[in-house]
Amino acid sequence: MTERRPAIAVTGANGFVGAALCRHLLARGERVVGIVRDPGAALVKGVERCVVGPVGPETDWKAALTGVGRVVHLAARVHVPWDGAAEALEEFRRVNTYATGNLAREAARQGIQRFILLSTIKALGDGKPDGTPYTDTDPLAPTDAYGRSKAEAEEAVALAAAGSGMAVAMLRPPLVYGPDVRANFLVLLRACDTPYPLPLGGIGNRRSLLGLDNLVSAIALCLDHPEAVGRKFLVRDGEDLSTPELAARLRKALGRPARIVWAPVGPIKALARIGICRGLAQRLAGSLLADDSGIRSLGWQPPLTVDEGLARVAQWWRGR
Repeated sequence: MTERRPAIAVTGANGFVGAALCRHLLARGERVVGIVRDPGAALVKGVERCVVGPVGPETDWKAALTGVGRVVHLAARVHVPWDGAAEALEEFRRVNTYATGNLAREAARQGIQRFILLSTIKALGDGKPDGTPYTDTDPLAPTDAYGRSKAEAEEAVALAAAGSGMAVAMLRPPLVYGPDVRANFLVLLRACDTPYPLPLGGIGNRRSLLGLDNLVSAIALCLDHPEAVGRKFLVRDGEDLSTPELAARLRKALGRPARIVWAPVGPIKALARIGICRGLAQRLAGSLLADDSGIRSLGWQPPLTVDEGLARVAQWWRGR
């Protein structure tokens, strides 16, 4: 009788990144356990379901890790309407810090071979004042509740793995876009799919981006590559864009004329300074760059260009 090989467990398997990763892993012949909160969560066909209920400090991960050899931890709290409040930090910590630490400790106890944490570039900050890219070895310096909870999660995973024999790798993506995208990118997508001019021409920022397929490719590499162990990687498409450039290329993918007009950037920056729509204003006008030379040194190359990634977003948007 053939012994079943250990599965790869994916938390948040029904999410934006999780579903795409599950499809990729199944296509290469892996057994995949999808760890989800809700029994009714839609999973990619072929994924073995494991329900753990609400994700937080009290989550019991034991059964979810039975028969598992590697873990990819994607489940996270990402957006709340009152970002920055003290209550928001504790809500982020419940899912992103405490639950992650508990999962990593249980994984180490059960002899999991490799643990991949999806963190964020925001664990390093919201952009360097001098406009230079963050590097893999920069110190943690988060500026908001989400980034802080993820920085603490990185520390919790490293502590859990220390001396256990469990190999760990972490990825810190910037803004991720792709089919089924949500949040701020969806706001921009909706604005781009109109005939109206967009007053973004005065913005002279630069931002690193990451297509969903490229992120999945990077996660898959970290699951297997021996030199990924113990490292934290920034990942990007390879081409940094300003907000007006992104909007123009997104409109091209949608089959619309660019129609990007000049407008003063001062009002947008003022909103960020006084705390009104701070997150969206920062993403529109601020710069946030990543140096991905670390993961590229392992031979990784993004499988899709920015324009190919945006074309996939446009195709999904048109056919949704």
